[in-house]
Amino acid sequence: MSKTVIPEGYQPSLGLYETQKAISLLKRIFEDTLSGSLNLRRVSAPLIVTEDSGLNDNLNGVERPVEFDIPAIGTNAQIVHSLAKWKRLALYEYSFSQGSGLYTDMNAVRRDEELDNLHSVYVDQWDWEKVISEKDRNIEFLKETVRAIVKAICTTQDTMMKIYPELKGKLSEDVFFITSQDLEDMYPSLSPRDREKEITKIHKTVFVMQIGGLLNSGIPHDGRAPDYDDWELNGDILFWNDVLDEQFEVSSMGIRVNPQSLMRQLKIRGREEWAKLPFHKALLDGILPLTMGGGIGQSRLSMLLLNKAHIGEVQVSVWDEETLAACKASGVKLL
Repeated sequence: MSKTVIPEGYQPSLGLYETQKAISLLKRIFEDTLSGSLNLRRVSAPLIVTEDSGLNDNLNGVERPVEFDIPAIGTNAQIVHSLAKWKRLALYEYSFSQGSGLYTDMNAVRRDEELDNLHSVYVDQWDWEKVISEKDRNIEFLKETVRAIVKAICTTQDTMMKIYPELKGKLSEDVFFITSQDLEDMYPSLSPRDREKEITKIHKTVFVMQIGGLLNSGIPHDGRAPDYDDWELNGDILFWNDVLDEQFEVSSMGIRVNPQSLMRQLKIRGREEWAKLPFHKALLDGILPLTMGGGIGQSRLSMLLLNKAHIGEVQVSVWDEETLAACKASGVKLL
């Protein structure tokens, strides 16, 4: 069921074809800026992986991958949810050196996604990953990287606003950092989503840290798979969205698990058997490098920087009848 709500009086800043041109330009500018800031090189990425590889991401642990058989190779395949584990393996196979990394266009299908202004069953991200050292596995290095990503986003926005002066809503480069537990302590009566809204309304650009484990309330701030982010060294980048008048997540990222945090988190989730899968075994045997990485939503960023109210204005997907009716009634044209 759709939860689409178009703000009263919403009018797109750009027309239909101007939007398409602007998306193309925005993506080129941001890719160049991000890759320069984080020392990343572009690579190609898979749309499908085999079921038994252990490479598909489990997200919150409840989403069902799109599966199908491939008779020619005698096994089942899955459309990826994201590429967190695949990227780490690619860094090893391509022999990336410490301090360098990769980025790629990640396209995925998440069949169980609830549809609303921000969510579609089609997902497009810039997935990135870089090799780090043991001494980089700390909060300060995480914060430094977050600031670099936020600066790349704001630099891209500055350029787009010069080319399209009708665009509004200048983002703040000043990142406010807070842990999910501190956020719960600050707003104990609110849901995690409403806590994010309150803190982002105040600080405009926020990084909520340490997501995945249980809070003091016994409830996690949000779900995270146990086998890619270290739950003590991860988080989400949020901006305040003036068009939707709410917080707006553009990136989930983090320093990845090492052998110790992987086994700890697998045990917490009751998934110790995953340690026998090829990816997990390579990590536990010390074959794979220490890394950090994340995903930055391409359609999400296009929505934010182009002042759009619905993700369907910047990507082509499929929608339920309620979404189509709500957008048509408001004069919103979906691609």
